[in-house]
Amino acid sequence: MKIAMLARNANLYSHKRLVEAAQERGHEIEIINTLRCYMNIASRRPEVWYNGEQLPQFDAVIPRIGASVTYYGLAVLRQFEMMGVYPVNESVAIGRSRDKLRSMQLLARDGIGLPVTTFAHDPKQTEEVIRLAGGAPVVVKLLEGTQGIGVVLADTERSAKSVIEAFRGAGVNIMAQEFIKEAGGSDIRALVIGGKVVAAMQRSGAEGEFRSNLHRGGSARAVKISPEERATALRAAKSLGLNVCGVDMLRSNHGPVVMEVNSSPGLEGVEKATGRDIAGKIIEFIEKNAKVGKTRTKGRG
Repeated sequence: MKIAMLARNANLYSHKRLVEAAQERGHEIEIINTLRCYMNIASRRPEVWYNGEQLPQFDAVIPRIGASVTYYGLAVLRQFEMMGVYPVNESVAIGRSRDKLRSMQLLARDGIGLPVTTFAHDPKQTEEVIRLAGGAPVVVKLLEGTQGIGVVLADTERSAKSVIEAFRGAGVNIMAQEFIKEAGGSDIRALVIGGKVVAAMQRSGAEGEFRSNLHRGGSARAVKISPEERATALRAAKSLGLNVCGVDMLRSNHGPVVMEVNSSPGLEGVEKATGRDIAGKIIEFIEKNAKVGKTRTKGRG
């Protein structure tokens, strides 16, 4: 098979592992810098050009689109979809996952456990937003943040109000969430591939840090998840339409609650914590599912 991977940094662990896994199985794989692609949006003849040449027809595309280039990256991915190339995750599904508010709304619609989440545009509603989220302490999140950036724990009503008003005054969209104290600064990441949880790890924050992201100095270990946690991860992936994703959950007193669904999960932490060949499982998924024109949404957002 000929596989394209949309990625800007070929040297990242996840990208090197995917290349290794594809080549070990006899596939041809090319890493394409997303931002260097340009498109000929011609009627009935969609084309993608790269470094002065028209790209050949690929069988499948692995989108590893960075959060900072989501808009352009999804435009490129849609072009591949309209050319009949099979995407590991479809552009529409990635778009849902990257919009934190929309993803929460979709998960809530499908009855998936969530922390209480509130959102408002007018800073005058700040006190009501905090009250609806259960009062301080409250977690304030930028809607566009990733890897724990733009996530603040406000311990008191006064600090929560100050943080929310500061963000809103700067014209930044934020949401406030219930703080799950009983999680103890740890979360569960379940890796879902093709409707199955293939690995799970527990991430714990560094000393004095409530965020458990590995990029913020957290640690990870393999963990056995409960049937309820497994079912929650699978339902979350299905709700957003993602074939491959990392579902981040907290263990609350009322069961697992989903914090985020990541459509481009890093592979280093989970592979090293669990010893599982996640990259190989992604390539196996492509082998079983990649067919020309199989994209459900055909690039329609």
